[in-house]
Amino acid sequence: MSDEVLRLRGVEVRRDAAVLLRNVDWTAHGDERWILIGPNGAGKTTLLQVAATLMFPTEGTVEILGERMGEVDIFDLRPRIGLTSAAIAEQVPPAEKVIDLVLTASYAILGRWKEEYDSADVTRAVEILDALGCAHLIRRRFSTLSEGERKRVQIARALMPDPELLLLDEPAAGLDLGGREDLVRRLSKLARDPKAPMMVLVTHHVEEVPDGFTHAMLLRRGSVLAAGPIGEVFTERNLSRCFGVQLEIEYRQNRWAARAR
Repeated sequence: MSDEVLRLRGVEVRRDAAVLLRNVDWTAHGDERWILIGPNGAGKTTLLQVAATLMFPTEGTVEILGERMGEVDIFDLRPRIGLTSAAIAEQVPPAEKVIDLVLTASYAILGRWKEEYDSADVTRAVEILDALGCAHLIRRRFSTLSEGERKRVQIARALMPDPELLLLDEPAAGLDLGGREDLVRRLSKLARDPKAPMMVLVTHHVEEVPDGFTHAMLLRRGSVLAAGPIGEVFTERNLSRCFGVQLEIEYRQNRWAARAR
């Protein structure tokens, strides 16, 4: 798949006197895997919320999966988009079981009630959880899981409706080294799968970039500093400008690393 999944032109987002995004142009295709990276307050999560149809731009045009925001019923569009974020995790009912959290994604709801699911839905949910190393957790309450387990279960939920676009907002945040490496390995496998949806991952750290991601965008103070193939964007000059500190960048065994000079 090589068609356009995201097409943003002249996108700005303002809240009161604050400019959260400034004149963002971005085109992403279905066979690409994108990293959004930058310091705190750069606009990464805001841009992801626009792509998820959770925030409308103040100016500019946004086309997602061939539909233009403002001209399409976003409630028809949202089931085609998978999203993981800390905000979603905070809304999960405390007693919700893992299997139900994944199943309810089919209805785009949080909290199982009286809706019915057939055996094919349950089988799919278990298969996705198994691929992410979480099949043994299906009867556990989400609130009892470790942070690493929660991250993987959230990704399973996002994949349940078979989305065409998968948005991951800082999936490795809060994980210890082992949890981070396990998640990065699983995301690498997903990124290399030609049947996987187009993916966008937000992070602060180049060390969290999984192998298989092809493109990157650097954001600083709401503006795009650089965007394109990851090897062209992740240069010492670009990343040093982005984070405001002189950095040394290393690419070794398909992973990136950065440290101050």
